[in-house]
Amino acid sequence: MYKQMFVYAAGKPLLVTLRNYTKADIEGMIAIQKESFPPPFPPELWWNEAQLREHAQRFPEGALCAEVDGQLIGSMTALLVGHEAVSSTHSWEQITDSGYIRNHNPEGDTLYVVDLCVIPAYRQYGIGKWLMLTMYEVVVHLHLTRLLGGGRMPGYKRYADQLTAQEYLERIISGELKDPVLSFLLRCGRMPVGVAEHYLEDEDSCDYAALMEWRNPFIGQQTI
Repeated sequence: MYKQMFVYAAGKPLLVTLRNYTKADIEGMIAIQKESFPPPFPPELWWNEAQLREHAQRFPEGALCAEVDGQLIGSMTALLVGHEAVSSTHSWEQITDSGYIRNHNPEGDTLYVVDLCVIPAYRQYGIGKWLMLTMYEVVVHLHLTRLLGGGRMPGYKRYADQLTAQEYLERIISGELKDPVLSFLLRCGRMPVGVAEHYLEDEDSCDYAALMEWRNPFIGQQTI
C-alpha cells in the first residue's frame, strides 16, 4: 500500500505519505515510540526490534506508517484473527500475542488493531484518523468482515466511583461526556460493541477498554 495526501493544520498543507513499514523502518518506528511515550513511560513497553520484524514479515498489509519528508511520524499495526478469538473476553496481550502477532491467522475474518500512534508534533493534522481510514481500506481490499480493537478510556478514572465502565461508554456515546480516545474513535466511524475488563494495565482507564468495530459495508454483517 502506498498513497500520498495533503493534510492541514492552521490552514497550512502538509504532504504525508502513508505506506507499509518494513524491516528497514525499524529504527524510525522505535523513534516514534520514544517521542510519543517519553519517561516515565517504561521503555520496555515500546515496540522492540523483534516485534517489528514479526509485523513486517508476518502480516505486512497490517503494518502501516505515516511519513513526512523522509521522517516516520506515525504508525498503525493490526493482525488477522478469527471470530472465535474475540467471541469471549480477551485481553490485549492475549489477542496480540503481547504485540508479537505470532498468533496472526491468515484465514481470520477480523482485522484487529494492535496499536495506533502519532508523534505529538503532528497530532493536530488528523493523521491518526487517516491511518484508521486506511486500515478500513485494508478491510475492504482483503474482503474481511470488519475491523475491531479495544479503545482505551483514559477519562474513566475520574468517574469510576460514579459510573460503571459501560455507563461511562454510554455517556460518551450520548455526548454527555467526552473522552480523548473514545470520542476520536467515534469520529473515525468506529461503533461500540462492548466493554472488556482487565484488557490492558492502564491506570487512567481502570484497566478497561471499549471494544469498537468498523464493519465492511460490502460484506454481510456479524456481531462479536
